[in-house]
Amino acid sequence: MPEVQIVETGRQRETPDRIEPLAKLPVFWSLAGKTVVVAGGSDAAAWKAELLAACGAEVAVYAPDGALSPTFQALIRRIPGENGGRCVHHGRPWGPDIFSGAAMAIADCEDDREARAFFEAALAAGVPVNVIDKPEFCQFQFGSIVNRSPVVVSISTDGAAPILAQAIRRRIETLLPRGLKEWAKLAQSLRDAVNERLQPGAQRRFFWERFVDRAFSAGEGPDARAELDLLALATKGAPTPKAGRVTLVGAGPGDAEYLTLKAVRALQAADVILFDDLVSAEVLELARREAKRMLVGKRGGRESCRQDDINRMMIDFARAGKHVVRLKSGDPMIFGRAGEEIAVLMSQGIAVDVVPGITAASAMAARLGISLTHRDHAQAVRFVTGHARDGRLPESLDWLSLAEPGTTSVFYMGGRTATVIRDRLLKEGMPGKTAAVIVSSVSRPQERRWIGSLAELGMGIAEIGYDDPVLIGIGQVFADAVSLDCERGPGFGEDRKTG
Repeated sequence: MPEVQIVETGRQRETPDRIEPLAKLPVFWSLAGKTVVVAGGSDAAAWKAELLAACGAEVAVYAPDGALSPTFQALIRRIPGENGGRCVHHGRPWGPDIFSGAAMAIADCEDDREARAFFEAALAAGVPVNVIDKPEFCQFQFGSIVNRSPVVVSISTDGAAPILAQAIRRRIETLLPRGLKEWAKLAQSLRDAVNERLQPGAQRRFFWERFVDRAFSAGEGPDARAELDLLALATKGAPTPKAGRVTLVGAGPGDAEYLTLKAVRALQAADVILFDDLVSAEVLELARREAKRMLVGKRGGRESCRQDDINRMMIDFARAGKHVVRLKSGDPMIFGRAGEEIAVLMSQGIAVDVVPGITAASAMAARLGISLTHRDHAQAVRFVTGHARDGRLPESLDWLSLAEPGTTSVFYMGGRTATVIRDRLLKEGMPGKTAAVIVSSVSRPQERRWIGSLAELGMGIAEIGYDDPVLIGIGQVFADAVSLDCERGPGFGEDRKTG
């Protein structure tokens, strides 16, 4: 078994820094019981003051009487918040004396002259400072916030695009269950009890994985029995599994945004990740930092790891108590040899489950803007392998059925057999004018497309090539891709259509 070669290959994919350069360091700062000064009475200053008070700070507001906006006046009249935070108005302008004992200083200044004076006064007092909407006078910035406190998510674009940060926040809001706040509070209350009952390492991790599973599957907050059930699990002691487990995860066609939430969770829980050559770096970036990553590249037409070696690695790691993620391009259950791997693992008594992924044909259809089963053109869709073990087309393919009108066929890994596919379909009576497409590296930055007819398929594959993964789609549904490609112009598809 060429284990050393596999490990070395895996290391080559890890040569970039594990953390890319950061524009700013994200820091979560406790302000409970501390003083923060805010200069100015505008709505923008009021928003910052409300945020600071929500963190438990005593906010000293400096603005002349009559200079406070109605929003700010209403905020100051409120009773102290849940964390004890409050706003206290000092009816005068700010001065150098306000910074003594302050944890930070915020100001909304009318012009750069006042902003510079405030900034320099805070610096002289050793107080971190932020002047609203004036980045040149800010030592730190406020992010766009998703609040499920004690779970807090902050998003920053380094001041470049606040609207983008807000859009990201809205996206995250839709992903996090509303009940996450209550689950996080329950985790805080259980932490000491869990630490007393369970040993560090595998036992505690097993418990918290079960906790997270419940939190994200429930949607709502924990019910009355949740705490009792979890304490019972901790009291009984989450056993260290004698053997680990394997999860076959579909990585999709390349674009990390096509990953399912369940796939991301599996990557975050993995001890070992065995990934194919076609899995993108963007997908791997979402994996748990501590996970051991090993490239077991399997790619048509290239030297790759033997399947027996991959099977042995999964078994060995699982028997060592590891959670192994076998990360496959696309959907592991479609031309991913998942059936063979599941059978081997089950024969060894190793627990295995599957997280499906977006298969390349679905991504291709979405990228082209066509339906594979448009009712005006197709009543069936077929995913067909473009090569067998020996690299040629399987002998058992029913070409007469594939050539039927009303059928959409998508050939995977058919670059080297494209002309044979064309010839066999023409022989069975499929019209040469039938629409056809070729897409390589679907959803990736280097994606290329050819659109034409079945008769011209050989010309198309000569243009596109087959060094990268290729999909071939044949059927009348792809006739719509011709008009869509014309309407959307060069930005929609990098390569010209033919025919």
